[in-house]
Amino acid sequence: MDLCEFSPPYVRAIAPYQPGKPISELAREYALDERAIIKLASNENPLGPSPRAVAAIQRELAELSRYPDGNAFDLKAALSRRHGLPQDAIVVGNGSNDVLEAAAAAFLAPGRASVFSQHAFAVYPLATLARGAKCIVVPARDYGHDLDGMLAAITPDTRMVFIANPNNPTGTFVAGGELEAFLDRAPRDVLVVLDEAYNEYLPPELRYDSVRWLAKHPNLLVTRTFSKVYGLAGLRVGFGLCDPKVADLMNRVRQPFNVNSLALAAAAAALEDKEFVARSCEVNRAGMRQLEQGFAALALRHIRSVGNFVSVEVPRSGGEARAGAVFENLLRQGVIVRPVAGYAMPDHLRVTVGTPEENARFLAALKSALAR
Repeated sequence: MDLCEFSPPYVRAIAPYQPGKPISELAREYALDERAIIKLASNENPLGPSPRAVAAIQRELAELSRYPDGNAFDLKAALSRRHGLPQDAIVVGNGSNDVLEAAAAAFLAPGRASVFSQHAFAVYPLATLARGAKCIVVPARDYGHDLDGMLAAITPDTRMVFIANPNNPTGTFVAGGELEAFLDRAPRDVLVVLDEAYNEYLPPELRYDSVRWLAKHPNLLVTRTFSKVYGLAGLRVGFGLCDPKVADLMNRVRQPFNVNSLALAAAAAALEDKEFVARSCEVNRAGMRQLEQGFAALALRHIRSVGNFVSVEVPRSGGEARAGAVFENLLRQGVIVRPVAGYAMPDHLRVTVGTPEENARFLAALKSALAR
């Protein structure tokens, strides 16, 4: 018998995560010049990394022969100062994905379940299925979370609820008051994971203080990342804020030295780079307006987004979906965006907000692709 047949069936049933196509891969496939390709597929910061982070990396290079601080003391200290929490309430991971996985490893197992929304981040089902647990998917409401439906979907076996705010790939948003009301009603023996990977992009009028809720809700885990607004996607570093007892369980199952020394140093420095964050948000707001105006000029509908990306609807032709063909045409023009058929959105493409020049290039390529 094949050795792989002895792998648990719930592992063999998992569909691997499909990342955005790298620039180098597209260049090889279509014989394109890498310098002429733009990537708007993975919600990366078009300004690059925080300059303070780059300087911190340079200072850390001489110590690469040493193992990183497995307890992430300096980064936790910086996060503790920023959020007013003790260090034992902070979990650091190899990207916020790693934090989500640690939470799933601590609370999910065969016979248990997690609840999340339709059109939600692909890591939620992956983390659930990898533990042999059941996925309870709640139909979306206008591409966003139906919190009442999610609350009603919780069963006695449910141990986790995932809520992304803003949501990826739809960019939809749940107001802080609605989230707090959900927490008040959720069972205390269910861990509510509030995934705030795009939190820093929220306009001031939509902001809410989820960290404050931790004092009242020990079953809350808030996760954030340095991959987006801080521009450190290549280093993979994120963190979770939660009750110390929850953090203790997660730290028992996470990998030792799970965040490398360059990432730790860069993240601690980037956290203090308020000027870079402010400029990144300004560029994102202007770029979002540019894309929305471009979609209107092309008579295309899009899902209103408060992240650093937006999903645009590609009209069907004769009842047939065209998003895949448009995506392929964009690739041939050297423009990488993200198809989201795997998120039950076969008629949409997700595009990251880029620089003004990248946005203009994408809109021109999209117009050309739609005309074919």
